[in-house]
Amino acid sequence: MATLISVTAARAERPFALLLCLLSISLAAACASPEADSRSSGSVAEPEGTEREIPVPESPAPEFRLTRDQTHSRFSSAIEPVLRVPSGAVVEVFTEEATDGQLGPESTIEDLMSVSMDPIHPLTGPVYVEGAAPGDVLAVTLHEIEVGDWAWQAIIPDFGFLADEFAEPYLRTWRFEPGDSVALFTDRIKIPLRPFPGVMGVAPATDSMLSTIPPRANGGNMDNRHLTVGTTVYFPVFVEGALFSIGDTHAAQGDGEVAGTAIEAPMRIVYELNVIKGGRSIEEPQYETEEVYGVTAFATTIDEAARKATGYMIDYLVETHGLARSDAYALASLAGDLKISEVVDVPHMLVSMHMPKSVLGI
Repeated sequence: MATLISVTAARAERPFALLLCLLSISLAAACASPEADSRSSGSVAEPEGTEREIPVPESPAPEFRLTRDQTHSRFSSAIEPVLRVPSGAVVEVFTEEATDGQLGPESTIEDLMSVSMDPIHPLTGPVYVEGAAPGDVLAVTLHEIEVGDWAWQAIIPDFGFLADEFAEPYLRTWRFEPGDSVALFTDRIKIPLRPFPGVMGVAPATDSMLSTIPPRANGGNMDNRHLTVGTTVYFPVFVEGALFSIGDTHAAQGDGEVAGTAIEAPMRIVYELNVIKGGRSIEEPQYETEEVYGVTAFATTIDEAARKATGYMIDYLVETHGLARSDAYALASLAGDLKISEVVDVPHMLVSMHMPKSVLGI
């Protein structure tokens, strides 16, 4: 079982606005979706370079590999790719935790308060996918996600959904062993590990160096806890090669990530990249698991994000399942499930909507 190393809290010596925002089962089914078997399970990873057992035999063997040193911390079309792969490639990547090594298992409140924002959200990549062009969709299937051997969570002064109520810094760290499935919060309270990448995305159509903090149409800091192993995430492509990156990996998180951080941990991920041409166009990332089809929408208010997500779900039902628009609206009201995915990147919010596949008969 995961070991809780420490929980520390102290009054802040100064204001500190560290904007750490930290984003996961399926395949199958919609009009332009690629087909593959992506079942796997989250687990704790061995240190990089050691031998380990592949958790699920059905997971395809990686053909390419990136280390946690092959990273960047911005979104831009000007960032050169570290790897070039064909469509259909399976890639194994290692990610660093959100501070890019500034915190460790023995870190203190003083360490937390001295964290630099500049390297926040180290993203492994970018990966250039041959054949991907603006107007296409890039399908990213998450085959394996393994948690590293330690993790942290923090409350940062001046950051979080209730920042005005929680002015003192707080830091909690854990150690993990291979096979751990929960993190101890107290002797009685146990948090199931359900790892996922907080940040995934393709390059935007700009050579400006954009912050990774907010979610955008290219993906980014979505912090959607449902993008776990087995999920296929669909990204609209804005530049040649798509330039896909992944990181800010979370071992567990609630919808909203209200305190500003998740259980932040380094990880090993195996994903598959497929370019979809001539299919249904999307404005923002969408995804599917074995159980649901999901859409995402970002905005500066929850109301606007919820309106956009509802519209995207209606579009999906009309274009993929042949419903009249009024019928699709009615079905979204009867069976759609709006979820507040993240609220901490004020004023940027992300709302998702799920539609059960069982309702759709698929």
